[in-house]
Amino acid sequence: MALIDCASWKPKSNEFVFAYRYPQTNLSTYTQLIVYESQEALLFSKGQLMGKFGPGKHTLDTENLPILRSLFGIPFGGKNPFTAEVWIVNKLFPANLNWSVNNMPVHDADYQTMIPLQANGQYGIQVSDSEKFLIKMVGTKDVFTESDMLSQAYGEFSTKSKSAIVKFMTAQRVGLKSVSAHLDALSDYIKNNLLPFWQEYGLNMTKFYVNDISIDTNTQKGREISDAIAKQATMSITGHSWQQEQMFDMANNAVDQIGNASGGNGLLAGIMAINMMGGGMGGSIGSGMMQTQYNQPTFSGSQGGGVMPQGSMGAMPQNNPKMGVREVYCANCSKKHLTTERFCPYCGSEYNPCPKCGSDNLKTARRCVSCGTTLMQQQTSGAVCCSCGAPLAPGALFCPQCGSQQNAAPIGNVCTRCGAAIPPSSRFCPKCGQKI
Repeated sequence: MALIDCASWKPKSNEFVFAYRYPQTNLSTYTQLIVYESQEALLFSKGQLMGKFGPGKHTLDTENLPILRSLFGIPFGGKNPFTAEVWIVNKLFPANLNWSVNNMPVHDADYQTMIPLQANGQYGIQVSDSEKFLIKMVGTKDVFTESDMLSQAYGEFSTKSKSAIVKFMTAQRVGLKSVSAHLDALSDYIKNNLLPFWQEYGLNMTKFYVNDISIDTNTQKGREISDAIAKQATMSITGHSWQQEQMFDMANNAVDQIGNASGGNGLLAGIMAINMMGGGMGGSIGSGMMQTQYNQPTFSGSQGGGVMPQGSMGAMPQNNPKMGVREVYCANCSKKHLTTERFCPYCGSEYNPCPKCGSDNLKTARRCVSCGTTLMQQQTSGAVCCSCGAPLAPGALFCPQCGSQQNAAPIGNVCTRCGAAIPPSSRFCPKCGQKI
């Protein structure tokens, strides 16, 4: 086999190559080794490192490689053959290596629940110790490329980067809504945690960037959470609530049943669905008075907190003393509060209860959104109950909210039609015109 007169390497691959082993091993003391800029050459023979060569032209003789005398007994001078492996290491530092991790559960500080996240970005590394890199990372490969680097380091790299991301978001209480504002700090934090890992293999991480952190939609749970957040954003922009959206869906389904009905049964089912829904809303669809607190949750304080069916037409009246304290949805912000609280602790809106079921309604509502009872807010006289503070109709002897008897007697007569107070000298009701 012929001896090699000159050994060199110029990268020609489209993929970044970190290390290349020269294919021929038959060298001599006349062989010329050419090392280009940003390269370093290493010679191995019989499992030992013979020497390192930086950029330039080198002759592989006993002057440059004194170890040839001890390994092969080669004297000074003459064309003496020997066998060795020539490795050429690329010392450039690419900064566009891609990385990504997924299926990373994090307890989000914004939504207060576990959310599966995924992250991706880029990083750059450079060979700092060629001998350690070839022994610990490259091994027996002839060519070590970017793909080999990513494949070999992915397991430990993924574990360490996931751990760093979760620790940072938990310690700093950074949620999904604001994580984009912390990408610089997060990148530096992960880089500092990964530096010892790369140094163990003779590498130095020069750059590290986190480009994006988002919900991992590769899992079923991730897709459900992503859809829920998208719906919440849509409702926040349009100004409608989840309860209202459910009502619209019910109405659309009922209309579809009528439109797609192939016979009398389908048509009848659609009409019945609309009628039932209209009755449950107290006619709110037709009058445009649909509220946000449909299906009020109720519980009995005197019966161990047993939950009553939501949206039940047979709901127990609020003024029943056996009912006890319960929860209602605020008509303004849709958050729960107790019936004993006159004002919503979240938005400050005044509790406007239905006299029959106790559901909260807007001041402009004509009918209760839960049971359909006609509301009398427009006929109140400004008087309030001496026991619970609920508004009273003119001349009311009992509170429609708690049933307490009122101490104040009505002034003069009371209209038999509307219940308004009538001055003694009046012959007609000043409210409705009823003749006395």
